[in-house]
Amino acid sequence: MSKMDNSSGFIIPKLAQDLIAGTCGGWAQVVVGHPFDTLKVRLQTQPSPPIYKNAMDCFRQLVKQDGPKGLYRGVASPLAGIGLCNAVVFMSNGEFRRILQKGDPTKLLSLTEIGLAGSMAGIVMAFFNCPIEFLKVKLQTQDPAGIINAQGKLEPAYKGVIDCGIRTIKADGPLGIFRGMGITLLRDCPSYGLYFVTYEGLKRGIQSMKGPEQSLSTFDLLMAGGLSGFGAWIPAYPQDVLKSRMQNDPRIKSSLMAFRVLMREVGIKAFFNGVGPTMARAFPANAATFFAYEMAMDAMK
Repeated sequence: MSKMDNSSGFIIPKLAQDLIAGTCGGWAQVVVGHPFDTLKVRLQTQPSPPIYKNAMDCFRQLVKQDGPKGLYRGVASPLAGIGLCNAVVFMSNGEFRRILQKGDPTKLLSLTEIGLAGSMAGIVMAFFNCPIEFLKVKLQTQDPAGIINAQGKLEPAYKGVIDCGIRTIKADGPLGIFRGMGITLLRDCPSYGLYFVTYEGLKRGIQSMKGPEQSLSTFDLLMAGGLSGFGAWIPAYPQDVLKSRMQNDPRIKSSLMAFRVLMREVGIKAFFNGVGPTMARAFPANAATFFAYEMAMDAMK
């Protein structure tokens, strides 16, 4: 593959490289992972008694009702937003790593330092993730017949992501789309820390087995990227359930209230609702994310 700076003589700044490659990774993630995410959110936010028996039942009902396009409900928000979010998280992660390198780009960071940089990037990411996921959750879970507002009254269904955003801001003010910000921070900080630790740790482990004379193959990068998705969800899934429930139901005022409602209605198993499609999504979506990121970075070297 020809290098962009070799052909033009123009060297792309490191921050811009992270931004461009992160955006490519984000788009790849949405295309591959959104159908799984739709199933996850619908399972997380279903009422008690549940509408769906399991992920396959959710898939069948959704496709029967809306056709295959139903799996891409609310995709406009993440397609526009996840590209931005991924750009932000990879750019922030790269910048925090450079800070920890203290001006020495050749310094190899420890996995602890990589985790620290990833966690700080997760804090930054949460401020972008929260409003984007709020709109996505609203559109993924709405009934075509209408939505229930904070007063328990039926309102017309949202026409799309812009309509959802405008109506939310009109009803709750600009902070309305940041509903669930606290629990998003508690999810993203540990999640992104372990995400990057898993990816870098696996890459280093594979490289040590292959030896320094061999470069990592496409398969190696896909495996490391895919498995990093599992690592990201291990410390974060219960927080994600609380966030989805809180963002979906305007009558739930806090993550603590969401916790109490879930425990009362379903019990501890509520915090594992949707874990099947989440883990099914984790491997292909994150393999696509890191592979697209690495290929874009390689093209800009």
